[in-house]
Amino acid sequence: MAVKNEQIEKNLVKLTFEVSAEEFDKAINQVYKKNAKKFKIPGYRNGKAPRKIIEKYYTAAVFYDEAINNVLPTAYGAALDESGIEAVARPEIDVDEIKTGEPVVFTALVTTKPEVTLGEYKGIEVDKIDYTVTDEDVDKDIGAAQKKNARLITVDDRTVENGDIAVIDFEGFVDDVAFEGGKGEGYELEIGSGAFIPGFEEQLIGVKTGADVEVKVTFPEEYHANNLAGKDAVFKVKVNEIKKRELPELDDDFASEVSEFDTFDEYKADVRRKLEEAAQNKAKSETENAIIDKAVENAEFEIPDAMLEAQIDNIVNDFAQRISYQGLNLDMYMQYTGQTMETFRAQFTEQAKKQISGSLVLEAIKKAEGIEAGPEEVELHLVDMAKKYNMELDKLKEALSDVETDNIRKELEIQKTIDMIVNNASVK
Repeated sequence: MAVKNEQIEKNLVKLTFEVSAEEFDKAINQVYKKNAKKFKIPGYRNGKAPRKIIEKYYTAAVFYDEAINNVLPTAYGAALDESGIEAVARPEIDVDEIKTGEPVVFTALVTTKPEVTLGEYKGIEVDKIDYTVTDEDVDKDIGAAQKKNARLITVDDRTVENGDIAVIDFEGFVDDVAFEGGKGEGYELEIGSGAFIPGFEEQLIGVKTGADVEVKVTFPEEYHANNLAGKDAVFKVKVNEIKKRELPELDDDFASEVSEFDTFDEYKADVRRKLEEAAQNKAKSETENAIIDKAVENAEFEIPDAMLEAQIDNIVNDFAQRISYQGLNLDMYMQYTGQTMETFRAQFTEQAKKQISGSLVLEAIKKAEGIEAGPEEVELHLVDMAKKYNMELDKLKEALSDVETDNIRKELEIQKTIDMIVNNASVK
């Protein structure tokens, strides 16, 4: 493949490459076979019109777009490999005029990985991070399990108290007009949880079962729905039922129900052990991050705008996937929170910069130190993965693509790099 690259500006390269006339004609023919039935040509049965006839009837360009989409990814990837360019964002690609019998020439504006000038990364000094698990922490964790396993009992002989579950019907009004999303039936509201607008739950304390009450509140100025932010509202509420939690006794029976232990003392000791393990892991992670942050501060580099936008794209896409599990999409989320896509993306700018910065510096350190992960290290990691997912090792290897296996190798190399700078750091 004939490839030419030209440095346009810092971290921006113009890449010129081509697809042979034969290869492009083959792609066009595949598109023709796939789409022949879509074209209605007088005198021909559906799907039987020859390619040349369709091209004459609709112009030769009728198959170009899909053919380009088919050949471009492979051609672009090969051009990057041949030129040794490491792209860090989606390129801007143009195609020259397509002429029958001639190669198709593409030009791509490619954002390349910025150069990193490393500063000090060995002997970095950071403050010691430590988290102590207290008796109160243990009691709080056990209390949460106790609350989770409580029974809800209906009470008829008193009014709503703090901590109760009030089963309510409600409808909200602003200026005597009901607003969207302000109505609910059979809603179980824990009094004192802070789940509703400030001031709402407190006004239900002292209300009897079956009573109707008007709850007056003011929406916070920073409320997610712009049309309600800062507005006074009245909720018409009916208390249908009052429930209280009956907490189980903290004894051996409780321990056996919520854990694999037979006695409460064993269960409590295990809770402490898990909290201490989590505290150690948190301290270790935060110490590593502090050391990496110092290495980043000591390095010099510039993040190209296109690279930053691409990383924000990744963060937004991950967010969209997470909320999809809750039945939401980004458009719905924007309406609910009163944001625009611009303001939504802006909130991830610093996070994206931090992620890119850490990645660039760690990769530069890895290269400077010649850190690699050999086949045996990858193999050991795959063995651990197979155990974790309860799979046979051979089946796991078959399920992983070459790209995924290579990514595992790269992740191991980055972790070895982190371990190296952490082991060489001074924690005081």
